[in-house]
Amino acid sequence: MSSTILFDAPGPRTRRRIAIVNAVGALVVLGVLAWVIWGLTGKGQLTAAKWNPFLTESVWVDYLLVGLWNTLRAAAVSIVTANVFGLLFGLGRLSQIGAVRAVSGIVVEFFRAVPVLIMMIFFYFVFSFTEGLWSSAPPFYAVVVALTLYNGSVIAELVRSGVNNLPSGQREAGLAIGLTPAKTLRLVELPQALIAMLPSMISQLVVILKDTALGYIITYNELLRAARLVGSTFANYVPALIVAAAMFIVINYTLTWVAERVARRLSSRTAGKAVGPAAMDIEPE
Repeated sequence: MSSTILFDAPGPRTRRRIAIVNAVGALVVLGVLAWVIWGLTGKGQLTAAKWNPFLTESVWVDYLLVGLWNTLRAAAVSIVTANVFGLLFGLGRLSQIGAVRAVSGIVVEFFRAVPVLIMMIFFYFVFSFTEGLWSSAPPFYAVVVALTLYNGSVIAELVRSGVNNLPSGQREAGLAIGLTPAKTLRLVELPQALIAMLPSMISQLVVILKDTALGYIITYNELLRAARLVGSTFANYVPALIVAAAMFIVINYTLTWVAERVARRLSSRTAGKAVGPAAMDIEPE
């Protein structure tokens, strides 16, 4: 078929126009990039002397690798806790109990509306002036809690929308074989919804990793803060930020690649995308 659900497939003339626009856009981007490089070169920001510190062991051992470890540590913990938070409150929003739905909805909507940076600053001061495990490293726990609450709320909405977008026949089939609504949700709908929303969840994992950079504002020694320290120590801010950006790109690309491989493997073991009836063999209870 030459059409999709939302619009007709472009014809030869439209495809030619799209190709021309893409080529012009690419030329504009390359021109801007060349202008930026020329300006930085004229200011002496890209000379060999600015890059020489990155050839020394101390810059990596004392700064960048420490920042990289802290970034990965905070991101790894936040990814796990955000997924747990999102799954629990996503199921809460789908609960048959009205009070549970209301509380879950309030929590999710509240933490989705509050900027991550505000939550980081708030929890940093809370953990700094209270006693407990978190008092040993307030910046780390503030970053993790803020990322968990915000991204967990987004994942909760992904869970809710993924289940609601399933064909109604999925729930009806589960109820027809004797499952309760809760078991139908847990055993029939949720597994399919998780597969269907994997692309969005992968994007959210990348967001978590990037948002750890906000931790430098509350003195968390992550990769961006380490790069800024390198820049202030060796007077090479631009090269330091370029190196940090390259490291973020490599990490995010690797995370996306691994997540997509896992998603394809899981999809091959299930009924696939949540677009139609799925063949399931569930014993009635």
